[in-house]
Amino acid sequence: MFQQRRVRRLIRAWGLLLPMLIVLALVAAYPLYRTIYFSFTNAQLDLLDNAQFIGVANYYSAEGGLLKSPEWWNAVGNTLKFTFWSVLFETLLGLIVALCLHKKFRGRGIFRAIVLIPWAIPTVVSAKMWNWIFNDQFGLANDLLMKIGILKEPFAWTINPHTVMPVIIFVDVWKTTPFMALLILAGLQLIPDHIYQAAKIDGISSFRLFFKVILPILAPSISVALIFRALDALRIFDLIYVLTPDNPNTVSMSVFARYNLFDFDQFAYGSAASSMLFLILCMLTLSYLYLSKAILHRL
Repeated sequence: MFQQRRVRRLIRAWGLLLPMLIVLALVAAYPLYRTIYFSFTNAQLDLLDNAQFIGVANYYSAEGGLLKSPEWWNAVGNTLKFTFWSVLFETLLGLIVALCLHKKFRGRGIFRAIVLIPWAIPTVVSAKMWNWIFNDQFGLANDLLMKIGILKEPFAWTINPHTVMPVIIFVDVWKTTPFMALLILAGLQLIPDHIYQAAKIDGISSFRLFFKVILPILAPSISVALIFRALDALRIFDLIYVLTPDNPNTVSMSVFARYNLFDFDQFAYGSAASSMLFLILCMLTLSYLYLSKAILHRL
């Protein structure tokens, strides 16, 4: 009886998932297949139908290939650096914002709406806005810092190799922290009130309550927020492409692939870069899911 009910539930679940899987196959699986296919050819953007199979030459060959390209590994390093620091700061700040917004105070709904404004602004618009703010000639950042005496002359924030990546990370943290806060806040609101009441009766300090009770309960919500945000950060394109175009210190894997696909007319090479990006995403995602499952099991 139990086995039959389980089978019926499984069939119903797959029936509900089937339309989504079909749509996903049409809009994602076929383009992914074509991208991987072109990465093993000598395809050019205007001669896709005449592409010839050349094996793994776009990935590795005596003449070069993606895996021997310093520009590619530079893009990989930039992407991983950006992902690590942006996701770290967004998670910490998102947790703080979520804890503040979870408290009951007058105007809480208004503050929740205001906090979401940076996330609601399209990335291209926010990138252009911050590009003007950090402009070395007439940007607001230089003007304010010179007025308070920190700078003596205008500084090229988005050109200097030592500051361009921190600027990119800062802008992304400003924009995406509300997203992390929203997901963590949803987890906070699932915690029953009696847990706080029991902790208050037992005299447990707020510090201990947070680290021993609240944080372990929030772990699944934080885990989901981290995987969503990390995947998005690893695919970063629009912010870098608009804010710091043609800067080798910030070129990400997606920007590198786009340059080769369209700007440099190396469609097959760009397809190889896109396929490698997909492979790296899959490997990191599976590794993260395995590690997070092990950590959550211990908690």
